[in-house]
Amino acid sequence: MKNDKELRLTSSELMNLWTQYLNDSAASQVLRYYLKHVEDEEVKNVLTKALKSTTSHVEFIEKLYKKEGIAKPIGFSENDIVMGAPRLFSDTFYIYYLLHLSTLGMAAGGIVISTSSRTDIVEYFRKVTQDAEDLHCLIKEVTKAKGIHNRPPYIPYPKEAVMVEDQDYLGSMFGKQRPINTIELTHIFTNIQTNTIGKTLMIGFSQVCHSDKLRSYILRGKDIANKQVAIFRKLLETNDIPVPSPWDSAVTESTVAPFSDKLMLFHITAMSAAGIGNYGAAMAASPRKDIGLKYARLLMEISLYAEDGANLMIENGWLEQPPQVPNRNELASKSKGYE
Repeated sequence: MKNDKELRLTSSELMNLWTQYLNDSAASQVLRYYLKHVEDEEVKNVLTKALKSTTSHVEFIEKLYKKEGIAKPIGFSENDIVMGAPRLFSDTFYIYYLLHLSTLGMAAGGIVISTSSRTDIVEYFRKVTQDAEDLHCLIKEVTKAKGIHNRPPYIPYPKEAVMVEDQDYLGSMFGKQRPINTIELTHIFTNIQTNTIGKTLMIGFSQVCHSDKLRSYILRGKDIANKQVAIFRKLLETNDIPVPSPWDSAVTESTVAPFSDKLMLFHITAMSAAGIGNYGAAMAASPRKDIGLKYARLLMEISLYAEDGANLMIENGWLEQPPQVPNRNELASKSKGYE
């Protein structure tokens, strides 16, 4: 049998590596800019650790592409940042931004490992996932030490196991509902946090982007995030549950772009895609019908927004195509047979 590493990469491995390259090449540029302006030493340590990880991830893929004879994605480079641009976000936002990225990295880890076969690729993604876990745990310790860790809400401990007695537990589309359970509460809390991070990012990007069309798109996204956070906040307030604190003050008054419009739009579309995944998981896990309906509506809204973002990327020549399956019908139509 052939050495495992001598086998060709599968379609799933090609996709996983391509996605990782785009995400980490983008993150590396953003982190380089953040490091230029960070003041807090502990936050600087977190940013340095994150940049070291993303850089090593990108370098591994570049070496692998060269060895395998695979065309390298365009991704992002130093041409997509302006190191001399003034600070746009606070140190507090830096840490929450990385907390979000590490969460996404951990969530993706199981999928990319399970869909990879070659030993070296599996080991690579195990390392990538471990990097995300280590970073996530470090950030939690830093935020707790600084008193800025947003803990999920507390509830009384259950005193006994209780079975559902009737369909009233599932609720109805309208009218009186039972209190939310911890599954629903966890998803609501998480979606408030991720929307708040996205909204803060869009506030900053709207101040500095070059294109008026992109600015209009970003401001629309900010309005969507505001509206959706309000819906989640109301669900918590109706159940007398504390709402996580916002970080709108994390944006400075700078109007000088530190990133290219391409990089900013990529960030927004990537966060929209993550939001779609979060809402889908939340809808599937939430037994209450009215909550499921809310997620369905929000999912439709954010899906349309993400589609418009993709169209804007295509319009500007910024949407890079992932490795593609050959169009056999097109190849057949070009065949000249024997001449």
